[in-house]
Amino acid sequence: MIVVGLEGTAHTLGVGIVESPDKVLSDVRRTYVPKEGIHPREAAQFMGENFGVALDEALDKAGAGFKEVDLISFSQGPGLGPCLRTVATGARALSLHHKIPLIGVNHCVAHIEIGRALGKMKDPLILYVSGGNTQVLKMRDRRYRIFGETLDIGIGNMLDKFGRTTGLAHPAGPKIEELAKKGTTYIELPYGVKGTDLSFSGLLTSAEMEYRTGKPSLEDLCYSVQETAFSMLTEATERALAHLRAREVLLTGGVGNNKRLGEMLSLMSKEHNATFSVPKGYCSDNGAMIALLGMLMHEAGIRQDLKDTGVRQKYRTDAVEILW
Repeated sequence: MIVVGLEGTAHTLGVGIVESPDKVLSDVRRTYVPKEGIHPREAAQFMGENFGVALDEALDKAGAGFKEVDLISFSQGPGLGPCLRTVATGARALSLHHKIPLIGVNHCVAHIEIGRALGKMKDPLILYVSGGNTQVLKMRDRRYRIFGETLDIGIGNMLDKFGRTTGLAHPAGPKIEELAKKGTTYIELPYGVKGTDLSFSGLLTSAEMEYRTGKPSLEDLCYSVQETAFSMLTEATERALAHLRAREVLLTGGVGNNKRLGEMLSLMSKEHNATFSVPKGYCSDNGAMIALLGMLMHEAGIRQDLKDTGVRQKYRTDAVEILW
């Protein structure tokens, strides 16, 4: 079965083509790079302008044409409205023109499923960390139940906001990671863990205030922000791990690219005799994960009419019934 997956929830337009859960035929990404934060209208315009080129490149790399495509899937939500609508419109047009079934998928669940597939995990405890999402989840009664989440802003959003204040180009996460490697002095910042929930707004405000004093070096501030935020994430995950007695831990989402976070979670998992995995190369938004989830849903018998494919900006992870 060949599935085309179309991703467009924030700043990345992704077109992925998969043949099976462990066989990605192509994975093409085009990323809108703003001067500061993501402007939804500009990001949507970027996706519209690059849609055809990215699609042609993905098909060419996969060595396939629409005659061989069995299903088209797209990110239905959550995300930025203009971006979601742009990619959804393109997906519907392709489906109608080529008479290929269409299915909308949850972007967050797609991050989880590609992590499970690549890590060959059966029932992991999941730490899902991205720009707009920070959640600790585990499957129960056919849904990914949220055992903890951010109470204010997502970890990626926090890092980007700190980056804007300190003059780092978007996305700030990778730049903060590099600067943090040069930090030597830890600056105490607010530590916001409330059970298995987290709060990053106090940490962000304090780090920005420290920067404006001009005293700590940017390297030390980046180091301190990372160590504090990632310790919070690790503690919340460990608490859920101990409570649920999970034997597998999956890190996924864009912030999962950070090697320091992976290092902390890997060590914690090892101490609890749990297997740790991260989908290297597929943590960031991509079309392959959208195609994979579309395939899993279709093979489970899930079908959608055109009227069912409206975008859902606030599409909760735990709103999806897992039938596969």
